[in-house]
Amino acid sequence: MTSRKARASEQTGGSQWIDLKTLMAVRNLQWRAQKVVDGFQNGLHRSPKHGFSVEFSEYRPYSLGDDPKTIDWKLYARTDRYYQKRFEDETNRRCYLVIDQSKSMQYGSIDYNKVEYARTLIATLALFLIRQRDAVGAVTFDQEVTDWLTARFRTGQFQRILTMLSKPCKGRATDLTAPLAQIAELVKHRSLIVIVSDYLVDPEVLRSPLAFLRARKHEVVLVRVLDPLEMDFKSEKPVLVRDLESGDERFVDSSVMAGSYQRKFQAHRQALESLTASMGIPSVVFKTTDPLELVLSSFLSMREGVGPS
Repeated sequence: MTSRKARASEQTGGSQWIDLKTLMAVRNLQWRAQKVVDGFQNGLHRSPKHGFSVEFSEYRPYSLGDDPKTIDWKLYARTDRYYQKRFEDETNRRCYLVIDQSKSMQYGSIDYNKVEYARTLIATLALFLIRQRDAVGAVTFDQEVTDWLTARFRTGQFQRILTMLSKPCKGRATDLTAPLAQIAELVKHRSLIVIVSDYLVDPEVLRSPLAFLRARKHEVVLVRVLDPLEMDFKSEKPVLVRDLESGDERFVDSSVMAGSYQRKFQAHRQALESLTASMGIPSVVFKTTDPLELVLSSFLSMREGVGPS
C-alpha cells in the first residue's frame, strides 16, 4: 500500500517539502498557509496527476441555459462562436473546519504545541479550499463551541478565519460530545466537516454525535494531531508528568511506565480507528513534525475517494 508520504511526493510532482521548523518559527499564520498552499499547488501543476482543482481543462460549445459568465469572449472575437471554459472540478462545496482548542491541545514537547500546528493546518486547508471556490466556515471548541463562522465563499472569508484562529485559547477540558451535537444542530445544509483534535477521549463517546452528523448527510473527516512524544514515549529518567486539564502533577518512573503507556495508547488508537471505519468516516493521524503538505495530499486523496493509509 502506498504511504501518505509517497503519495504526497507523487501528487506534488516530487517537490521538496517546506521545512516545518522554519515555517513554524514565523509567527504570521497567513504567511504559513500561503507558503504551504503555493508550494503544494505548484507541485500539482507540475504533476501529471492533477487531482481536483479549478485548473482549466477544455472548451465546449455554449448551450442555451449555460452560465454566460463562462463564455470566453477572446475566443469569440477570434472565431465568432460561443465557447465556454470547462474546469476540472468547480464545486462550491460547503466545508466546515473544526478545531479543538482544549487544554490537552496545548501540549508540546517541541518548539510549538499541538494547537499551534492544528491552527496552521486549519488555515492551510481553508486557503486551499477557498482557492478551489468552496464555501468555507470555521468552528473552535473546548467544552463547547466557542466561535462559529458560517461557511461562505466571499471576499475576506480567509481573513475572518485567521482572525478566529488568532484568538487565545480559553484552555478548558475536552468534551467532544457537546460541541459535535451543537455543530449537528447548527449546520443546516449538507457539508463536509473536518474535525481536528487529539481525540484523547474514550472513542465510544464519539459514536452518538458522529452518527448524528452522518444521519444529517454530512461528510465527516477526522484529523488527529499528536505530539511525537505522545506517539512514542521514551525516557530513561523519572519525569514530572502534569495533566494539562486537571493540573495534577506526579513523578513517574518512565522506564516502567513506557511499556504500559504504549499498550494503552495503541489500544486507544485501534479502538478509535475501528469506530470510524465501522461508520465509514475517514480518519488520518499526523504528528506535529509531519509536513503540512501531507495534510493537503491526504485531503486530496480522500476527496478523490482514496482513503489515507
